[in-house]
Amino acid sequence: MYLEDLYVRPSARGRGHGRALLSALARICVERGYERFEWWVLNWNDPSIGFYRSLGAEPMDDWTVFRMSGDPLHALAKANTA
Repeated sequence: MYLEDLYVRPSARGRGHGRALLSALARICVERGYERFEWWVLNWNDPSIGFYRSLGAEPMDDWTVFRMSGDPLHALAKANTA
């Protein structure tokens, strides 16, 4: 399973909401027989990284995220693939 975004409002942080949301998603993974649960976190977001590590999540340092948008995206969409 891939999680696109998880955001807990600052005023609600530290109350277990993030853990509860991730726990519910983990349950879905297990119930459906999914082998892994993945998400991204920005390298500078130390509080989130610490939280995810405390849950047993591990960073996937051998992967690099690529993104394409704007003109390059439109150019590739128009490219002849033949």
